[in-house]
Amino acid sequence: MSRVGKQPIKIPEGVDVKVEDFNVKVKGPKGELNQQVHRLVNIDQKDNELMVSVKNPEEKLQKSLWGLFQRLIVNMITGVTEGYSKKLEVNGVGYKAAVAGDILNLQLGYSHPIDYKIPEGIKVEVEKNVITVSGIDKQQVGQISAEIRAKRKPEPYKGKGIKYADEVIRRKVGKTASKGAE
Repeated sequence: MSRVGKQPIKIPEGVDVKVEDFNVKVKGPKGELNQQVHRLVNIDQKDNELMVSVKNPEEKLQKSLWGLFQRLIVNMITGVTEGYSKKLEVNGVGYKAAVAGDILNLQLGYSHPIDYKIPEGIKVEVEKNVITVSGIDKQQVGQISAEIRAKRKPEPYKGKGIKYADEVIRRKVGKTASKGAE
């Protein structure tokens, strides 16, 4: 039995969930999300609850799919009601970030500025040295944040680069001169 999969999903007020064949549509105040469901997973809707089940809960693949799709649907409901956001910090002398329309302009110590096109459905805000990526799709918010961070990963000696706000960079001690060659 999947401990996550067997939990019922409560549908809050203002959220409309439609289950058709192998597709789940969730519509809420912030937007609409769709998710294809694996053919081994069944979704039953009763009043304000969804129950996710599988044909054979003892089989390893089906057990993992059970919990996966339960969490994906919960994430969709949370996304259309509250939304998701990630914060990134830009650290380094002369490192800057700015948003102009749907382009995120990054100056990260390279000889040229980096322009990152912001996809539709994602909102990016810059305040001083903090970049906030927000949207209704948890996977997309995480992916965009990872792509922005990959433009200049934080380095362990001075901590320069782009890091997540809650990320801790393990610092290394720099090289020291030898005590004297004999």
